[in-house]
Amino acid sequence: MTQQKINFTNTNNGLTISAYLNLPDNFNENEKYPAIVVTHPGGGVKEQTAGIYAKKLAENGFVTIAYDASFQGESSGTPRQLENPYVRTEDVSAVIDYFTTLPYVDNERIGAHGICAGGGYTVNAAINDNRIKAVSTVSAVNIGAMMNRGWLGDQDPKNAVAWLDYGANARTLEANGSEVTMMPMAPLNKEDTPYVDLQEAWEYYHTDRAQCATSPGVGTARSLTQLVTYDAYNFAEYYLTQPLLLIVGSVAESMWMSDDLMKRACTEKRKNMLLKEQII
Repeated sequence: MTQQKINFTNTNNGLTISAYLNLPDNFNENEKYPAIVVTHPGGGVKEQTAGIYAKKLAENGFVTIAYDASFQGESSGTPRQLENPYVRTEDVSAVIDYFTTLPYVDNERIGAHGICAGGGYTVNAAINDNRIKAVSTVSAVNIGAMMNRGWLGDQDPKNAVAWLDYGANARTLEANGSEVTMMPMAPLNKEDTPYVDLQEAWEYYHTDRAQCATSPGVGTARSLTQLVTYDAYNFAEYYLTQPLLLIVGSVAESMWMSDDLMKRACTEKRKNMLLKEQII
């Protein structure tokens, strides 16, 4: 597997996307290869879990790209750490735009893989963009559902009005000259959350295991005005027709978001596969 650090223009917003392009062993530029875009979790960057998956997939014969979302990591754009879900979804299609410019990529064999919130963004992109021929997720998070129903999915969405107010107030303050208001994308301290999944997120992102200088673990509070009402699975029952693979731990607190997708996804033109891996 050969890895190249690349930059290309995001055709959706004109920003510069920073990414790693991974090529399989014995790569031949005169051949055609299947390709996969790998999307990182909310608050993550390409050097973390997305990059690991991208490398492993390249080792199995795929051309892959792990990238930093617009406004995040080493990609350009201000305000920094913007987590607008519609932008994140469009980023997936922007990477596919770039794939189509590579003569060695088979445009009929482009897939998309996402982790955590990146899984939700990947699904939403596939609903909108039929150039994505297959979809896979790991511990998929529908970030809008998480915001309005809580991590366990058991909260009244009406309670999330407070998040909308917080995001709107942040925008007003910033428009009038205040510094950008930030919020944690994962717990900044283990004791900040009672949820096992999120304690493990803290351990991954904020310890020597995977912390990265370009991944501060925060997002802009102004994004709440889009996040709370976003549904990554919107119209999945009609337009998510691609083969779909969902991987989720059998005791994961977030499993309800993968189950919800399985119930909502169109079943007429694709095969469903659900792997519930036992957490050891």
